[in-house]
Amino acid sequence: MSAMNWMHPDALDLIRRALAEDIGPGDVTTELTVPADRRASGGFYAREPLTVAGIELMQAVYDLAGGGVRVEVLASSGTDVEKGACLARASGSAQRLLTCERTALNLLQRLSGIATLARRFTRAIAGTECRILDTRKTTPGMRVLEKMASSCGGVVNHRMGLYDAVLIKNNHIAAAGGVRAALEAVRGAALPVEIEVRTLEELDEALACGAQRLLLDNLTPEEAREWIRRIGGRATVELSGGIALENVREYALTGAQFVSSGAITHSARAVDVHFRLDPDAAH
Repeated sequence: MSAMNWMHPDALDLIRRALAEDIGPGDVTTELTVPADRRASGGFYAREPLTVAGIELMQAVYDLAGGGVRVEVLASSGTDVEKGACLARASGSAQRLLTCERTALNLLQRLSGIATLARRFTRAIAGTECRILDTRKTTPGMRVLEKMASSCGGVVNHRMGLYDAVLIKNNHIAAAGGVRAALEAVRGAALPVEIEVRTLEELDEALACGAQRLLLDNLTPEEAREWIRRIGGRATVELSGGIALENVREYALTGAQFVSSGAITHSARAVDVHFRLDPDAAH
């Protein structure tokens, strides 16, 4: 991803849908208990150490819900914070602060959870020459945001979708009629080309056809090291399949240039962030 654009149209559309899902025809509790002219302020606080992602969306949440709230970001996306840190402060309409609280936190907790796990992955391979890639295993409708969140943790974004790179996987090879047929079909494509190989025969055939980037899937670290020696620098290597935080460093030390893990997006735990209204600020 070339730029960290939190105001991407997909992000704004997601916020609109999230607000509509939660508020529906109206926040009955807040409307009944809090005067419309009441003003207040509060803060978003980390209840655990985490890597921030998506805090810049908070202003858009309030704006798309009707405005009347100003957000001051204190810890921008990509920042590592300790337990108790205030990530941002919001002030303005007390009703708006309360009505938007859950939507704001759902986004912030989910995205910061991805960034936090991504940071752990990148720290785990520190000192190696390997880089971590994310995947397309994202929450439907949230890919742009989740890819930005993984980038906040230091992970390199892989292709955004099926349209910005050629990745020939085993089913493509089967449907095309083999490794050579698949590679011949994409020759001259004005996009990066990568091909998955599952056997040493496929590996040798791909290299003979001039493949520049290889995906080696579901190998043990020992097998990956042996295959990479066989490749001998003739192609760039990405390892995937079964790679988790506990074993990623072992894979990174095989000589591969990249290691990808779907866990960064599909298995990240939402971190614990809460919004606390200042009791003396409402008047």
